[in-house]
Amino acid sequence: MLEKTALAEKKSLQTEIKISGAEMLVNSLKKQGVEVLFGYPGGAVLPIYDALYKSGLKHILPRHEQGAIYAAEGYARISGKPGVVIATSGPGATNIVTGLADAMMDSLPLVVFTGQVGTGVIGTDAFQEADILGVTTPITKHNYQIRNTADIPKIVKEAFHIASTGRPGPVLIDIPKDMAQLVAIEEEPETIHLPGYQPKYEPNYLQIRRLVEAVSSSKKPVFLAGAGILHAKASKYLLEYAEQQQIPVVNTLLGLGSFPPSHPLYIGMGGMHGIYAANMALSECDLLINIGARFDDRLTGNLSKFAPHAMVAHIDIDPAEIGKNVPTAIPVVGDARHALKHLIKQNGKQPDNEGWRKQIQNWLEDAPFYYDKGNGQHLKPQRIMEMIYEMSNGDAIVTTDVGQHQMWAAQYYPFKRPNAWVTSGGLGTMGFGLPAAIGAQIAEPDDLVISVNGDGGIQMSIQELAVIAELNLPVKIIIINNGSLGMVRQWQEIFYESRYSESVFRSQPSFSKLAEAYGIKGFDIRTEEEAERVFNEEFSKDSPVLINIFVEPKENVYPMVAPGKGINEMVGVKKN
Repeated sequence: MLEKTALAEKKSLQTEIKISGAEMLVNSLKKQGVEVLFGYPGGAVLPIYDALYKSGLKHILPRHEQGAIYAAEGYARISGKPGVVIATSGPGATNIVTGLADAMMDSLPLVVFTGQVGTGVIGTDAFQEADILGVTTPITKHNYQIRNTADIPKIVKEAFHIASTGRPGPVLIDIPKDMAQLVAIEEEPETIHLPGYQPKYEPNYLQIRRLVEAVSSSKKPVFLAGAGILHAKASKYLLEYAEQQQIPVVNTLLGLGSFPPSHPLYIGMGGMHGIYAANMALSECDLLINIGARFDDRLTGNLSKFAPHAMVAHIDIDPAEIGKNVPTAIPVVGDARHALKHLIKQNGKQPDNEGWRKQIQNWLEDAPFYYDKGNGQHLKPQRIMEMIYEMSNGDAIVTTDVGQHQMWAAQYYPFKRPNAWVTSGGLGTMGFGLPAAIGAQIAEPDDLVISVNGDGGIQMSIQELAVIAELNLPVKIIIINNGSLGMVRQWQEIFYESRYSESVFRSQPSFSKLAEAYGIKGFDIRTEEEAERVFNEEFSKDSPVLINIFVEPKENVYPMVAPGKGINEMVGVKKN
């Protein structure tokens, strides 16, 4: 009799603690420390949104799923925490695919939840069904589909771990609607057991010793510092080791901010639109130490001509990147911070490279970034970026879209600190800059966030002005308006004999009036004096503003490395 009573009490207790999958998901997010979600509701995720209703979690409602995932990327880039996204099944899920690919290329931690049709109709072409696992397998670090409601806490815990450890990346969890509705006992494992996933943070000691010896015997060493430095929070160790060994530093586009731009060892950004000295240093060095960069084609140019005299060392937490594009003599698998700390501790013999450093200084003085100031008829976009730097004292977080304005921002806005630069480097995603600024501003509400856009890209996500207005986010939105898809037009001019096929806009909206329609103050700017006045007035205000700046329509980005050329074969270099 007593046993029956105890059993009944146990069953009663179990019944009381059973909750729905959607409630489990909310609880799991809270346990992971999630404070904000970016998402768009729909039929398949309604149980989740119902559970969110009184959860206390902050939810941002962009006006398109792409806006949600780009905002989450901006949040992740600035905060270092995983950005969390929710989208419904079918079109909601497929609308976040570009953002997943973007985050995968740029190593940004995301945890993305997609709704799915009920398990009973999966595979039947049910309404708003899409095989999101099949679609996203190549562009996510890992993906899951919930097939048992009780698995939700365990899978969410694993997803956050995978997204934020090792090389960061996006993880997707597909949740069939019935899995969110069914109830089960909530049980979260205390530990994570993933035998096939063991990121290696500590580098091999023998490889570190080989690198120390290579540095000591080199005459022309150079660092190539990528975003891996920022992900590993290794900037101060890079500075310490570079100073200890007196090794000059080149940044990739995504690595900007990882080394102080005013430092005498800093050369600048390398690659297709990099500074002459950086590309010459990469071409003439005898030891190239890559830390946390992918050796992508926009950095290397023609691979057969890249760093032809160099022994290459590559430090990367992702072993798949080492040797993928460039033969590597010294592979170091590990976290950039750990590797640099070991290198500093070794305190190897400093290389005899004074002549090399003088050579680099000469290149910097001979051929700095240069633009023709023009006759004053049109504003120069390079000057606008210089003014933004001056007006913000270089302390802003800058987000960009993709194209000419992105390159001008990289060239003419020196990033003084880590995690102040948000751009789509690998995938080159238009429409990224404006929603990324939303995420960045939410991550750092007290910082000045400036979103630099082209007039083409901003039209791919301009509906997100509604979010900025609704939340009164003090984002300063700049449009570098040249009336065209500027980089496409530039390539057509140079490589297609100026046949501007569908790259010049025949009509444009009034961006300033459009901003006002959303409830945001808008300005049209045509002169430097107007720009200076508006920047002065608006940058200090705690409210959003859109500043549409008409610039020289045929200005091109130089210097430039043409496709197929070596990075030392730049055009548009003006020497003093």
